[in-house]
Amino acid sequence: MSMNDSDLLKDAQDKYIVPGLERGLLLLCEFSRRNRTLTAPELARRLALPRSTIFRLLTTLETMGFVTRSGNEYRLGMSVLRLGFEYLASLELTELGQPLLARLCDRLNYPSNLVVRDGRSIVYVAKVSPPSVFSSAVNVGTRLPAHATVLGRILLEDLSLAELRELYPEEHLEQFSPCTPKTVMELFDLVQADRQRGFVSSEGFFESTISTVAAPVRDETSRIVAALGVTIPTAQIAHVNFNELLLQVRRSADELSRLLNYNSAAAHDGHRVTALMRD
Repeated sequence: MSMNDSDLLKDAQDKYIVPGLERGLLLLCEFSRRNRTLTAPELARRLALPRSTIFRLLTTLETMGFVTRSGNEYRLGMSVLRLGFEYLASLELTELGQPLLARLCDRLNYPSNLVVRDGRSIVYVAKVSPPSVFSSAVNVGTRLPAHATVLGRILLEDLSLAELRELYPEEHLEQFSPCTPKTVMELFDLVQADRQRGFVSSEGFFESTISTVAAPVRDETSRIVAALGVTIPTAQIAHVNFNELLLQVRRSADELSRLLNYNSAAAHDGHRVTALMRD
């Protein structure tokens, strides 16, 4: 496609964009874990829009339940959560994975989780916890940094060094624990070792009190589409039958992969090598 063709295609697409809807969605995206509440002036400054426009957007979103107001501050409303759960419920991955997580949790008596990657974050899309004293702090919808978590390392395994550098252009990666990789090169070496091993097990990688064992879930394209794992209190690791735990985690991940039409034999024959080389 020539440059002129690309420009024409972009112009055609722009004609169908609804500015008001685009602004409303951009406004919702300004809320985050770090910015749970925002005022109208703050939103106007962030989006470079007139305050009158922001007030109209907020009034519309508040009426529909997408934001709620407390004094001068706004936060995300229940409609956002409901929409998120409807999205998760529509995922084939979640529908197929939930029974496997329940069985895994029942066998091991530890929380079992299924996560996917969204850019530089992992998102918990399914979780089953046992009725015990120990309960991890994450819930469905929780987002954590991919490069600093065991489950995230699984989801980064398919990326080449060039792709990792595009995802993390900064010289030094944000640190969350003493275990967090400091550079993209260090992260690449780590996830490639994980890839060769076929699973990841680490004590206190993200939180010192929590250990995780995880394995990749692949689909019919042989790409990693999710990570499946269990979390264990670090203090209990010495008393766990690690080989049995690992076997159960890998079996569950492999079973979910088969349900997603992953063919391990075919994938092995066409194994992707060149894209993962150092450059």
